[in-house]
Amino acid sequence: MLAALLLNRKTPMTNVVFLNNVSHKDLRVRPGFSAEFGDSVNTAPIFPTEFAFVQREYPIFFRRDPNGEYQAIALLGLDKDENLFLQEPTWNARYVPAIQQRGPFLIGLHQKDGERSGDREPMVHVDLDHPRISTTEGTPVFLPHGGNSPYLNLVSRMLQIIYHGDELAKPMFAAFEEAELIESIELEVNLDERVQYKLPNFFTISQEHLAALDGPTLERLNRPGYLQLAMFVVNSLGNIEWLVELKNRKRAAG
Repeated sequence: MLAALLLNRKTPMTNVVFLNNVSHKDLRVRPGFSAEFGDSVNTAPIFPTEFAFVQREYPIFFRRDPNGEYQAIALLGLDKDENLFLQEPTWNARYVPAIQQRGPFLIGLHQKDGERSGDREPMVHVDLDHPRISTTEGTPVFLPHGGNSPYLNLVSRMLQIIYHGDELAKPMFAAFEEAELIESIELEVNLDERVQYKLPNFFTISQEHLAALDGPTLERLNRPGYLQLAMFVVNSLGNIEWLVELKNRKRAAG
């Protein structure tokens, strides 16, 4: 299994099984967004396959994981466990990061029957202990005669974004590093003269280095689409002003 993808940051996995329409014909998922479901987070892991959507709503930054590898994140709030877009039971944005949309569903790699040991295919799994799971309320996962519900089709698209995005992330970051585009940043956010935030250990795309790239380097980045992804990161930084606006609205509302 892909441990990094299966892990839900807020709800530990305790009962993850392969999803099928026989054992889980009555499975339902409670809709909406809430702290109970693990949505009260100030950052969300994101993937290159969703940068185009994320950059319209949230600032994109990079952080290093415990293994020292870069992970892209969307900044959702300024305080611990603060999601300024969460207005239970809704998420007040045009796009919700795929890892939050997937709910209790995850990807695992299964050995194909009759195939050699190296051949594995991604399959949908479900955490039956996730707080969204129910058999009495919520959105059906399967249709009455066993087909996928529209909700499960949406989840499958989100899992594909995560799965293919995870494969793309490592070579993308390697290309960014080779072109010396990644720089560390201590993000400073001023709400007013008295309230300031300093958020350390963030990385971003250096706009200075991006503007100075020579022709061959631009071509190497552009061919696999990495140049556009770098531009998405740079463009997303304008959303910091929107975060400040949301934070000030929250403070004013008490």
